[in-house]
Amino acid sequence: MTKEKTSNAVERTFSILELVAESTTGLTNSDISRRLKLPKSSASYILRVMENRGYLIRAEGKYRLGLKLMSLSRGQLAHVDVREAAKPILERFLQKSRMSEAHLAVLDNGRAVYVEKVEAENSFIKMDIWVGHRLPVHTTAIGKILVADLPDEEIVKILELRGMERKTRHSITSKTKFLHEIERVRKYGVAIDNQENSLNVRCLAAPIYNQKGETIAALGTSATILQLDEAHLPKVIETVKEAAQRASEQMGFFQTKQ
Repeated sequence: MTKEKTSNAVERTFSILELVAESTTGLTNSDISRRLKLPKSSASYILRVMENRGYLIRAEGKYRLGLKLMSLSRGQLAHVDVREAAKPILERFLQKSRMSEAHLAVLDNGRAVYVEKVEAENSFIKMDIWVGHRLPVHTTAIGKILVADLPDEEIVKILELRGMERKTRHSITSKTKFLHEIERVRKYGVAIDNQENSLNVRCLAAPIYNQKGETIAALGTSATILQLDEAHLPKVIETVKEAAQRASEQMGFFQTKQ
């Protein structure tokens, strides 16, 4: 087989694998051939090889991902550090959003803890954020994200344990109001700290999921309210969510496409 033919076969194999992975109900040989514009005989050969090796399974004439692929990824993902996976994504986020900084945080003993931070080069705006900095969950966007997956009862326990200090006049200091805020976070998949932890500072954050769909970190950004004004807010929100989604994919979480 020539190098060109080998290359084509490899390209087709990965295209088929990615297409099957996106399907919720499985795909037939005809479906795959039509969508990828492949000869049916070529698709059939590749599918048969992947099925024999356990990368795909076939039931009622439809192909789905096999356990072999899942077992391979599970072994690798166990060694993936979320900071290592997210750092290049934070850097790309800064380039796309033109924000001054981006950060990563995890939940530890009822506090949001920064574990990574990336700053834009030549930025004149410096946020009071550093790796290891611990902040309350009720006044921060990262904190809201990190507790949003928890049952309300557990959130209340954290609030009772850590208190609800009023950091600014915008801080939420009522457990009931905070739970209402968390409902909005769950609904929209993004959290906003609107001068709740520091005056004149606005923060955004979105969740990073592991392969089980559990929130393991929050990806966020902070800026002054002049830099992150109402006109720019929607665009930056979408960019934060996109970056968090890419980081989640690095950790093995893929949203099923309908």
